[in-house]
Amino acid sequence: MRRVAVECGRARLGFWVTLPAFFISLAIRPTMSQEAPREQQLLISVLGDDPRSMASELCRLSLEARCSVSSSRLSRHAQAGAMVLQVSGSWDALVRLENNLAPLGKRMGWQVSVLRTPVNAPRSDGLPYVVYANAAYRPDVLNELCHFFALHNIELEAMTCDTYQAPHSSSLLMTATLTVNLPQGIQISWLREQFLDFADSLNLDAIIEPWRPTHG
Repeated sequence: MRRVAVECGRARLGFWVTLPAFFISLAIRPTMSQEAPREQQLLISVLGDDPRSMASELCRLSLEARCSVSSSRLSRHAQAGAMVLQVSGSWDALVRLENNLAPLGKRMGWQVSVLRTPVNAPRSDGLPYVVYANAAYRPDVLNELCHFFALHNIELEAMTCDTYQAPHSSSLLMTATLTVNLPQGIQISWLREQFLDFADSLNLDAIIEPWRPTHG
């Protein structure tokens, strides 16, 4: 009987010794909410010659790696081109795409950069507006436009700027388009008045209006 009591005591002691370890394992076990999301995003920028091949090759690689192109921008600069893509996919799909980008860049003579970006990153809930500006070209105009919106804590979402020769003249003109995100609570009438006064001071032909989606 004494031996049975001793064995029972040892078993009970072993139970209480292993019980904390059981709860610790539950505490550190990852839950569904703690698991990393399967869908991830990759930002790709490419610089080099032959913009036509740049677009077709990058879209082909994305498709073969089973990645989806979320957004893309392509621009031509003389014989060179610049392209930016944001693609999404599973972790292994993005790894396949990254592994194929380096050989492609080496073969085509392109400069390729990649950056992992968070999925559904929080963004400010603002109002999209578009600014159109035209003027005789001066080196300071684009800088002044960017400074105006930075001074008013307004985010830039997109910007394009081009120069061209005026018809029947040797004057160089410029046109700029900026998409901005106005913060909630800003007085739009006040901002429009401030911007038009600013444009007049630089002799710009400029307007600011709500952004509207374009349809092909």
